Amino acid sequence: MSTKDNLKNAFAGESQANRKYLAFAKKAQEEGYSNIARLFNATAEAETLHAHSHLNALGEVKTTAENLATAVAGETHEFEHMYPPYIEEAEKEGNQKAVRSFKYAIEAEKVHAKLYAKVAEELDKKVEHDYYLCPVCGNIELDKAPDKCSICGVPGSKFVKY
Repeated sequence: MSTKDNLKNAFAGESQANRKYLAFAKKAQEEGYSNIARLFNATAEAETLHAHSHLNALGEVKTTAENLATAVAGETHEFEHMYPPYIEEAEKEGNQKAVRSFKYAIEAEKVHAKLYAKVAEELDKKVEHDYYLCPVCGNIELDKAPDKCSICGVPGSKFVKY
């Protein structure tokens, strides 16, 4: 394997570790283990540092315009090519949790791609927006929270503002 392959694998591994440790931290906090939650959160941030270092070494962090184009392509790939066969397989296996997870993701990825394309068009204008994230399905609404999520039905009051 080449160094580039190793960097890609390391980036993937560190990225997955970050997300896993954040989930572990949330669970530890829910169970009353705040000290362990803090350790998981600190380690998750360390894994992010590693992942960013690997991504930079790969030369994958470019201009904002280029990064937006990469993001649109990535999100589009996910909803057009990646998730449809995942949903099909989960349905065959009768795994309804996976079906719901994949379906939420596929619909949210469509929204993400549209938002990236929109801000790419506005790049030179430096338009400011607020973004509202659904904490259940990952849907993002522009400028204001909805009454309820168009993907999963969660009340808009639960959306997190960015």
